[in-house]
Amino acid sequence: SIIFTKTNTLGAHCFYQFCLEKKVDHIIHVSTDEVYGEKLKGMNYENDQLNPTNPYSASKSAAEQICVAYENTYKLPLMTVNVMNAFGERQHVEKFIPLCIKKLLANEKIYIHSYPDKKTSGTRFYIHARNIAAAVLFLIKNGKTGDKYNISGEKEVSNLEMAKIIANVLGKNLDYEMVDNHSTRPGHDLRYGLNGDKLFSMGFKLPVNFKESLQNTVRWTLKNLKWLQTEISK
Repeated sequence: SIIFTKTNTLGAHCFYQFCLEKKVDHIIHVSTDEVYGEKLKGMNYENDQLNPTNPYSASKSAAEQICVAYENTYKLPLMTVNVMNAFGERQHVEKFIPLCIKKLLANEKIYIHSYPDKKTSGTRFYIHARNIAAAVLFLIKNGKTGDKYNISGEKEVSNLEMAKIIANVLGKNLDYEMVDNHSTRPGHDLRYGLNGDKLFSMGFKLPVNFKESLQNTVRWTLKNLKWLQTEISK
């Protein structure tokens, strides 16, 4: 959608021009693992070439290049972080975890994005929002201006495994169907991977573990069902 380009690219340009004029002295630009494109094996490092595979990730990639340009031209004090799949309480219901919760509670079928064989589901590295926030706070104190850091998830989880975990926490039977969304939806990537060793080598540690944070997120949602009532955008 053109709205992504306007928001992510033009929006970044306007924002950093504002920061320049106001002489902001510390900026962290939060980007996504998607700018590197699909990574079916291995992991991406901070110095890898950006290779976006859809217009959304291309707009995020363009925003990163605007950051580089403002650093090079105006010495704007920027750091960039690339983050993997975030989750947590209050997440919009169109995202996979709250969507699974909603469908399981309604006894509806869950469609699992898979490889073309419809036997192996895609995967994601999930990271709780508290861990992302902790990493950003750590970098405010310890990061280097002009540098780039990956904030990687603790655990790689397949889409099917994630649905099974949520069903288990809810005590529900999982009704699912594997679908080859990759072939019918251009630019839908089956796997991303970010190597977070650079950040961890600086002494950063994830304050919240994956299993506990996921269970807490599901249980919190059960107590706050209004967060599942948001209309899903088309």
